[in-house]
Amino acid sequence: MFESIQSIIDECKETGKEFFKTVIDYEIKSSDKSEEQVRSKMELMFDAMINSSENYDGSLTSRSGLTGGDGKRFEEYSKSSDTVCGSFISLVISEALKIAENNACMKRIVACPTAGSCGVIPAVLIPFYKTRDITKDKIINALFIAAGIGQVIANRATISGAQGGCQAEIGAASAMAAGAVTYLLGGNAEQIGFAIGFALQNLLGLVCDPVAGLVEIPCVKRNVIGAVNACSCADMVMAGIIPKIPVDEIIDAMKSVGDRMDYTLKETGLGGIASTSTAKKFSEKN
Repeated sequence: MFESIQSIIDECKETGKEFFKTVIDYEIKSSDKSEEQVRSKMELMFDAMINSSENYDGSLTSRSGLTGGDGKRFEEYSKSSDTVCGSFISLVISEALKIAENNACMKRIVACPTAGSCGVIPAVLIPFYKTRDITKDKIINALFIAAGIGQVIANRATISGAQGGCQAEIGAASAMAAGAVTYLLGGNAEQIGFAIGFALQNLLGLVCDPVAGLVEIPCVKRNVIGAVNACSCADMVMAGIIPKIPVDEIIDAMKSVGDRMDYTLKETGLGGIASTSTAKKFSEKN
């Protein structure tokens, strides 16, 4: 079990293996399965992400009525308008909305690392797969990188909104996605670590404040910010920008912030946006 991102980076340097291969080898050892078996299982995860995107229905709304159709709205807008974000990031936003809405509408998603943050990683990987010259095998490699990052964050801190706030869900998902994208852009293990650190520090302190106790507002739209943050962090790293704080110290800081965060800001629906007068009206209805 990896206790730090740096331990993965160090092993990569010592063995000459890439980040994803280091994670795969650990999975083979811990699961007692072959590389073919573990890769096949990860491929099923990516196929489920693709299916979630392709089976999105913009006419559906959640049982609460708070969520639905925004993925379709944004997709139509991006096709008909000259968006500020450009074509690729517009695809990322659209995918994040669609898949996070699927979760709210009780459709099939992949919790990566949680259901509430399920749209972040697919939102960056699906556009890469569909619009760039990226093989499915390379996408699978990227998912193993994301998995290794998630394991460290879960072990060293938390991926639970109830324990660490939304920084532990959207923040962790964004860090996982940032590392995966950095790999897809040609980054090495050290650069993957840089991207993880940037992504986490950008979302440090994000509270978990679901309106009416539902994983809808502001959760769905935060999947968007997590995905876009991941892309911007990967690009910063590939431009040669280096963070001043080591990645594992940032993970530890996230845990410290989560531990100090008031309980009303950790999935109770008692603080943050959930405490506004309009949110309370939604709570009464639901």
